[in-house]
Amino acid sequence: MDKAATETTGIAGATMAGGKIQKKRHQQAAPPQQQRWGGGVPFEKSKGQHILKNPMLVDTIVHKSGIKPTDVVLEIGPGTGNLTKKLLEVAKSVVAVELDPRMVLELNRRFQGTPHSNSLKVIQGDVLKCELPYFDICVANIPYQISSPLTFKLLAHRPAFRCAVIMFQREFAMRLVANPGDNLYCRLSVNTQLLARISHLLKVGRNNFRPPPKVDSSVVRIEPRRPLPPVSFKEWDGMVRLCFNRKNKTLGSIFKQKSVISLLEKNYRTLQALQLNNKSQLEEDKVSLEDVAVLADMVEDLSMGNSDEKDDQEMEVEDMDMVGEDGNDASFKAIVLGILKQGDFAEKRAAKLTQVDFLYLLSLFNKAGIHFS
Repeated sequence: MDKAATETTGIAGATMAGGKIQKKRHQQAAPPQQQRWGGGVPFEKSKGQHILKNPMLVDTIVHKSGIKPTDVVLEIGPGTGNLTKKLLEVAKSVVAVELDPRMVLELNRRFQGTPHSNSLKVIQGDVLKCELPYFDICVANIPYQISSPLTFKLLAHRPAFRCAVIMFQREFAMRLVANPGDNLYCRLSVNTQLLARISHLLKVGRNNFRPPPKVDSSVVRIEPRRPLPPVSFKEWDGMVRLCFNRKNKTLGSIFKQKSVISLLEKNYRTLQALQLNNKSQLEEDKVSLEDVAVLADMVEDLSMGNSDEKDDQEMEVEDMDMVGEDGNDASFKAIVLGILKQGDFAEKRAAKLTQVDFLYLLSLFNKAGIHFS
């Protein structure tokens, strides 16, 4: 039984099969991180480019955004414009921010000469670095690596928008909406929920994108609180950072550690030396955009760590009780632990505390002249 001989010739892509020469055009494969879809612009996974391909999902996102005919919509990462088209059909105008110049060209080409061309403004640039214009609603399918800084940049934007409907990596989204006692409840949960009401809208499987990402996604609705709580957010984050250093340890065991006592006493002595009066104290408590922006420094949340070991990387804290403390240290330690007992916090854990609990704890410390920034 004869086999069909097959051998490669000197001509690229030409092979011999069964004695006949068959010429095939040489097709160069796209790089592993770059795939071309539908003959258009190649998408780059390394830049977080995953385009929604499910039209029903696009319609659902637009519907849940609650866009009015008078609304200006901010779209972040429009890609080739599948979501942009639907937004233009219901909004007064759309401002699209896109980093990739190839996508900007594709977007302008797609809507040039259409009835919506005058309603679309495309800004080429990094959304984290550019100044955002006025908008009523934000709708975005974003690169997941900018989730945390973008969320807090939006929450710091003034004037405040009505709501944002954003596609996040599922685990990040579930951290945003986590409640006290949930496994994913963390600093990210506490800080974002201080500034906004956040709700989970729908889960999105990875096969709804092209190219498909490695993880599933979720769409989340974010509504900024009005007015914002009258707290110093630098100080708020300083306290929350300490509490979540080991979120499953009691606050009593965290606050009696030598490094924590030393930090708080240093702040206390410094403020006493400055002889802060009521006017300067009020100035400290004023809400500022820079103050809100400090909450975007979420190193442990970007790493998506769950365990106490990963929480420990946030700040090095001694587990041992204070050794060789002098009289001043001992007396200040007694003040700190007395505050925890006064509010019945000594045996409580950060993982179980609500927003109201954290606000109350911060107020107790501040009344005693103890600050976290």
